[in-house]
Amino acid sequence: MNDLVRQHTALSESDLEWLHLLVSEWQLLSDLSFADLVLWVPTRDGTRYVSVAQMRPNTGPTSYQDDMVGHLVPRGRRPLLDAALDEGRIVREGDPEWREEVPVRVESIPVRREGRVLGVIARNTNLLTVRTPSRLELTYLQSASDLAQMIAAGSFPFPGQQVDMDASPRVGDGLIRLDADGLVQYASPNALSAYHRLGLASDLVGHHLGQVTAELAPSRGPVDEAMVKLASGYAPRETEVEGNGGVIQLRAIPLKPKGTRIGSLVLLRDVTELRRRERELITKDATIREIHHRVKNNLQTVAALLRLQARRMDSEGGREALNEAVRRVGSIAIVHETLSQNLDERVEFDEIADRVIAMVAEISPGKVECRRTGRFGVLDAEVATPLSMVLTEVLQNALEHAFPAGERGSVEVSAVRGEIRVDRSAARLLITVQDDGRGLPAGFDAHRDGNLGLQIVRTLVEGELGGTFDMLPVPGPDTGTRVVLDIPVSAQK
Repeated sequence: MNDLVRQHTALSESDLEWLHLLVSEWQLLSDLSFADLVLWVPTRDGTRYVSVAQMRPNTGPTSYQDDMVGHLVPRGRRPLLDAALDEGRIVREGDPEWREEVPVRVESIPVRREGRVLGVIARNTNLLTVRTPSRLELTYLQSASDLAQMIAAGSFPFPGQQVDMDASPRVGDGLIRLDADGLVQYASPNALSAYHRLGLASDLVGHHLGQVTAELAPSRGPVDEAMVKLASGYAPRETEVEGNGGVIQLRAIPLKPKGTRIGSLVLLRDVTELRRRERELITKDATIREIHHRVKNNLQTVAALLRLQARRMDSEGGREALNEAVRRVGSIAIVHETLSQNLDERVEFDEIADRVIAMVAEISPGKVECRRTGRFGVLDAEVATPLSMVLTEVLQNALEHAFPAGERGSVEVSAVRGEIRVDRSAARLLITVQDDGRGLPAGFDAHRDGNLGLQIVRTLVEGELGGTFDMLPVPGPDTGTRVVLDIPVSAQK
């Protein structure tokens, strides 16, 4: 709609926002009218109309099989559009049009904003299945007529009341029509069922909806006056009412076809099961976060105990082995700490990588500069936990064995994200850890040789992560070692 309006019309950005507000609401008008809606806007030169939006009803058959958006029609071809635009009033024709052997009643509703007519809504009703209307259908049609008059007068949609149609109740979910005093004139079967879910034992017709709703909703003090006014439809509002184990969602729409409120529409939906499932998910998420938090605390306790034991060791080798265990436990604890702060089982791994780099560099025997380039992105927890241990071991190995004690060097960690297209799209994470130290011993084989740390890396990368691991000399005249990790990942950002 933005492109069509800006390309063909002279409407301002504020006018375009009004049309967006209208389109966000007009599913209501379409469903109440049992009719298709097409929004026509005059072109910049005034010689044609362009259709910028279309809506089909959920309550009846469509009268348009084709998509009308983007069609251009010369002025004069559709007299009803001309009359509604020029005279600023709702225009109805006497005889229906015939489209593909289907009779269609056509009406034109001017769209007014601040005294100016911006365009025209063509309301097209398929008459093929017309029958004697029921009380529900008559209420729908009367309410649609009131809304159409409000659109023509510029009082609907309501400014500042942007509605999320995916979340708001719809006409078929339940509808109640109120008079000016808030008394129920009509309640659809779905609406009545929703109030029975709240504990209502009688009919709604003739009762004051606000007072009935406030009595059904439990409160600690006197009757909730705000609830009474909202359910009475005095202002356009949305709320939820909970009582007797049920939850219903209410949306009030004041009807002012001639400037004075003559009543209200109340759309409602039973959302009891939806809210129950949401509460279960919230409880589940909170439980998972608490588990991660407790695992983190337990790992930190284990690390502290190992650190105390290391201080009491007389053997230098035993002390170093315990310190390595402390670092391994610490890297896993970092992941669980991050997971305890998230709503899902995914983590932004860059923060974890930086903390692992800082942790390893802090205990390095010499002065070492560590820097990271590139981004790891968001990783699943099942990838992040072993990857943090792999990164810890690789960095620790580089910082311990690359340089003689006290010598200064640098370690670069780069994360390159790529995709390999085979049968389906798959993401891979390529990690290169490179140092400019003394390099690998002659005849070193990364897949056979190495200490416990490299064995852990091989097991985690190849077994748990399903990737590949290699350790190679830095090519060229420079000395150093390069570790390359190629790991498949999903849902990476």
